[in-house]
Amino acid sequence: MAAIESFDHIYLDLSKEPGKCRFAENGLGWKPVGGGETFTLDVSNIGGAQWSRAARGYEVKILQRTSGVIQLDGFQQEDYERLAKIFKNWYSTNLENKEHSLRGWNWGKAEFGKAELTFNVQNRPAFEIPYSEIANTNLAGRNEIAVEFAPGDHGKSSQNGQVKSKKASASRDQLVEIRFYIPGTTTRKEAEGGEAGSDADEEEKNAVTLFYDTLIEKAEIGETAGDTIATFLDVLHLTPRGRFDIDMYDTSFRLRGKTYDYKIQYEAIKKFMVLPKPDDLHFMLCIGLDPPLRQGQTRYPFIVMQFKQDEEVTLDLNLSEEELNGKYKDRLQAHYEQPAHQVVTYIFKGLANKKVTAPAKDFTTHRGHYGIKCSIKASEGFLYCLEKAFMFVPKPATYISYEQTQSVTFSRVGGAVSTLSTFDITVHMKNGQGSSQFSNINREELKALEDFFKLKGLKVKNEIDEDANLLAAALRDDDMASSDEDVVGGKADRGSADEDEESVDEDFQAESESEVAEEYDSQHESSGSGSDEDDDDLDDDVVDDDEDEEEEEEEEEEEEEERPKKKKKTG
Repeated sequence: MAAIESFDHIYLDLSKEPGKCRFAENGLGWKPVGGGETFTLDVSNIGGAQWSRAARGYEVKILQRTSGVIQLDGFQQEDYERLAKIFKNWYSTNLENKEHSLRGWNWGKAEFGKAELTFNVQNRPAFEIPYSEIANTNLAGRNEIAVEFAPGDHGKSSQNGQVKSKKASASRDQLVEIRFYIPGTTTRKEAEGGEAGSDADEEEKNAVTLFYDTLIEKAEIGETAGDTIATFLDVLHLTPRGRFDIDMYDTSFRLRGKTYDYKIQYEAIKKFMVLPKPDDLHFMLCIGLDPPLRQGQTRYPFIVMQFKQDEEVTLDLNLSEEELNGKYKDRLQAHYEQPAHQVVTYIFKGLANKKVTAPAKDFTTHRGHYGIKCSIKASEGFLYCLEKAFMFVPKPATYISYEQTQSVTFSRVGGAVSTLSTFDITVHMKNGQGSSQFSNINREELKALEDFFKLKGLKVKNEIDEDANLLAAALRDDDMASSDEDVVGGKADRGSADEDEESVDEDFQAESESEVAEEYDSQHESSGSGSDEDDDDLDDDVVDDDEDEEEEEEEEEEEEEERPKKKKKTG
């Protein structure tokens, strides 16, 4: 057999580009075709090897003695015999031919190996998860556990110095979480793949809890208690909401809650802000993360904690004098006895080595506070003006830098009852990145905000004053128009409207005189004389009945004489 065996177009750990893989008696090596870092593995670190179907043909999986897994993909089926001889003769290891389960079932048995977690269906592996790829795990429900994977571009080191999450960076789309449903109870030996009932004295535990504890131990997710530098218990978090214990380690900190646990690297901290609440009773600590914290499908780019202003804490750090005087010199103290929010801030600043940001001193509200009460849509919170950005907390936590701001508009929603006492701020972003609106701000903050924005060189458009000026101008125009009508109204030529009004007046006067007169005359002729005679009959009883009869006869004669005359005229 030749001293060196070479294979082309081989992919290391699902890498994006292929490379050349070479096997020799003292180990193996892989180098990418386009140039780059060369990977080597010494023969003393080869603990086992498996041959199986994979994404790009056939794969050789090498199990390291230091609990690592190396995957070489891209071999052809006819390469099996050649590789089997290499591993048997040079590395004293059998190349095991392992077939995967292709049934597609989602119900099987999870087993913890030395370097990876295997999910078996009918005693065949459906998939394997290397421990080095696991970033965190949480109990997501009563019988459910979530396993999170580290993002590819944020690899981290475990306790033994092994770099994690090399494989996840291979593709554009990444698997970030997988969940297992584990009902019932079991023992620790069964969970690790031992035979059931081998130890009758072993206590049975909840299967999902035992799976969780075993995975944390195997994947080295949680550091031991002795490595904890400081611990803060039952800290109120506004985002994500709940109470968490904070364990602070050398390179990371951990949030431990009743349901979810989070492990966050200090490298992921991009911003750290201390924000006094306007109630003069609390302080909020806001931590900006990239990549953001994940809880199922929800992402939290900011963690918001809340502390009471008068809450004192006494704390001794779990660090030696050598570490305090060396690595953390001028960054941490051995003993703290101060308000809780100050102690947490000092320790985060010392361990993460990040700058602490506070609200700008050039802006205060009319009550002397730094935070402005407002809302984003239906969520109420507080808006802070920092030296270089806006910050809205607690939810949704929103950070907008002044450099990304195109302009700021002051406006008021029309038709609302409260528009006289409140206004809105709309921050327009550059390059068409959208806008954010902060609503229901007290009108008394308008002047101070406008002055501060101008001080920072932001373009400000005040639509409130423009609306007020337009309204005032409209009112002035209405007043002038009404006064002109009062003065010139009688002389203005209004066409037929004036004639109608004058004729109506004249007709009314003539009509009233003629109608009254005619009505009075007709009444006088028809009923006026009759009424007089009735009065005479009532007042003068001396009149004789004979005279009445004579008068009646005379009237009848007159009527008879008149009737034929009227007939002649008509005829």
